[in-house]
Amino acid sequence: MRITFFAVGRLKAGPEKDLASRYLDRFAKAGPAIGLELAKLVEIQESRASNPETRKREEAAALEKALPEGAALILLDERGKSLDSQAFSDAIGRYRDNGKRDMMLAIGGADGLDPDLRARADLVVNLGIMTWPHQLVRILIAEQLYRAVTILSGHPYHRV
Repeated sequence: MRITFFAVGRLKAGPEKDLASRYLDRFAKAGPAIGLELAKLVEIQESRASNPETRKREEAAALEKALPEGAALILLDERGKSLDSQAFSDAIGRYRDNGKRDMMLAIGGADGLDPDLRARADLVVNLGIMTWPHQLVRILIAEQLYRAVTILSGHPYHRV
């Protein structure tokens, strides 16, 4: 299953980008052995629209344009489900095992996600009730993708 990582906003060069890249690289190297491939990272610029609803719609349209046909869509949103690492990896494994060829994991913009996009998502996940800057969310999700590979392959990186 090919995984696309979509994010509104671009990471500038620096330690956050380096750390996110390190985990995505680990995922890209370990994933193919268990049928998971990092397809691409899609970063779009935040909408410049004058109101939040229009910004969310424009960002959702950009996400839809990048979404492979038939892909499972996992969104990160504060109103989503709280999952532990095992449940997150189980969800990825289920999409893979049920024959999904593609999956997109998406981080919305500062205003959040368009409600229509959230309604059509296969899974909406939160990273807890705290608010996190987008740079850290990228690192957290990149690490969780790598962790999912280690859990699904039985590697001892994830200890319970």
